[in-house]
Amino acid sequence: MKAIWNGQVIAESDDTVIVENNHYFPRESVRADFITSSDTHTTCPWKGVASYYNLQVDGKSNADAAWYYPDPKPAAREIAGRVSFWKGVQVTS
Repeated sequence: MKAIWNGQVIAESDDTVIVENNHYFPRESVRADFITSSDTHTTCPWKGVASYYNLQVDGKSNADAAWYYPDPKPAAREIAGRVSFWKGVQVTS
């Protein structure tokens, strides 16, 4: 699977976990040069507190376009250490 935004591959892995129709990529498969930390946090009742990354690609920004659960609840432990995408990021095989 690949996560693509603004013409660049942000993440690529054969080992994604699908939860609620979202592919969660291993954190190490995400290109660090394209992400910056965000102060945004949201809460899912069964997954826990999500943190976000902003994407920065070729001078363009996409705020909070990636999220992860730094300490997921037990029901979501399979997504620990993984990152998912939205906001126009194309996830394709």
